[in-house]
Amino acid sequence: MSETGKGVNAGKLASNVQKRITRAQEKMMQKLGKADETKDTVFEEGVANFNKQMAEGTKLQRDLRAYLAAIKTMHECSKHLQECLAEMYEPDWFGKEEVDSIAEDTDLLWGDLHEKLVDTALISMDTYMAQFPEIKARIAKRDRKLVDFDSARHHFASIQKSKKKDEVKTAKPLTLMEKAAPSWAQGIISAHQIAQTNLTRCQAEEELARAQKVFEEINSDLQDELPSLWDSRVGFYVTTFQSIAGLEEKFHREIGKLNQNLCNTLTKMEEQQEIKKADKTTGKSGAAANHNATVESDSTKSASKLSPGLPVPRPLGPSPAKEEKQDIINLFEDELTPNINFTTPSQADTTATTKPNADASVTNGSSDAELPSGFLYKVKALHDYGATDSDELELKAGEVVFVMPFNNPDEQDDGWLLGVKESHWLQKKDFTAKGVFPENFTQRL
Repeated sequence: MSETGKGVNAGKLASNVQKRITRAQEKMMQKLGKADETKDTVFEEGVANFNKQMAEGTKLQRDLRAYLAAIKTMHECSKHLQECLAEMYEPDWFGKEEVDSIAEDTDLLWGDLHEKLVDTALISMDTYMAQFPEIKARIAKRDRKLVDFDSARHHFASIQKSKKKDEVKTAKPLTLMEKAAPSWAQGIISAHQIAQTNLTRCQAEEELARAQKVFEEINSDLQDELPSLWDSRVGFYVTTFQSIAGLEEKFHREIGKLNQNLCNTLTKMEEQQEIKKADKTTGKSGAAANHNATVESDSTKSASKLSPGLPVPRPLGPSPAKEEKQDIINLFEDELTPNINFTTPSQADTTATTKPNADASVTNGSSDAELPSGFLYKVKALHDYGATDSDELELKAGEVVFVMPFNNPDEQDDGWLLGVKESHWLQKKDFTAKGVFPENFTQRL
């Protein structure tokens, strides 16, 4: 059995070697222009599209893996940052439990995003790319079988030509042989030569038919599959990027809510710290004051909160309700940035008293600040107003707003004004927190 196996393997090896030699000779003859080559323009176009599609898919697969690795890194960085905040946040500060809960929810959102991206995008991407190596191997096999078919076709054609030449060559020798050989031998010689020629011709014809059949079977299958594969790329790209975009949109919407809650909690905590600080200061001054000053301390505290030297605390109302179409960039706008004030009451009072008052017709009774250039006038909020969109200004009763003109008058709706809170302007001197608000909620100063 082993000898038979060795013989079979040796015979197959010799056959493969002979095929490679024949193919190499055929390709050389075609390159030199001594043999014609079967061309299929439609198939060659399909192969070019296949190579392009495979290259695009390979790049997309590589970039998607890099994107997922970056998501995982961002998850780890966000987790460490939240843990750092939780460790620094003292237990007696306002919102300690809320801050810990926000950290846990943020970690869950990052983990959920990475997991769903792997399930809906990466796995389908790997499945899509798995079909290319097999088809690429069949295209290479088809090219080899085409060379075999051309070689067999050329071999058969050469035998056809040689047969005609042999008939001309054997005509003269037969005349000489007729003189030297007996009459009964002349017929045998002629029959032998014809039989040899016919045998070689039959073998070449059979080889040509076999090579043509193998080639056409492979070629026919690829002619159907390549256009179908090329068309499938559209649906795959749409599905993949729709999944990624949908998951990102949901993630940023939810993470935006958590960030807004964190900003509100930190703002409230800062406000309470300022109140405690003010209470301590009031307690020390009250010990040295007379009895009348002690009786009027409550009204003095209320007035100090609206002092022009201190910025009005930012509103703590809920985030805007209209969030379904929120742009991802809004997550990083200044209205989500905590309003941290490092100015002490004594410093603010000193600043307010030393600041020149250029024009008393442009200020109001609740603020001694000069009306900055670019603003029209001031208004004071009579009622609370909760913003319902990202471009609206949320107001608390008593807040002062600098009114400014619209860049395009056509953008102004009836009954609405555009402005910046006085407290924001005194702190940052910019227009990033501008917004629109209803005029009937305010009173002109």
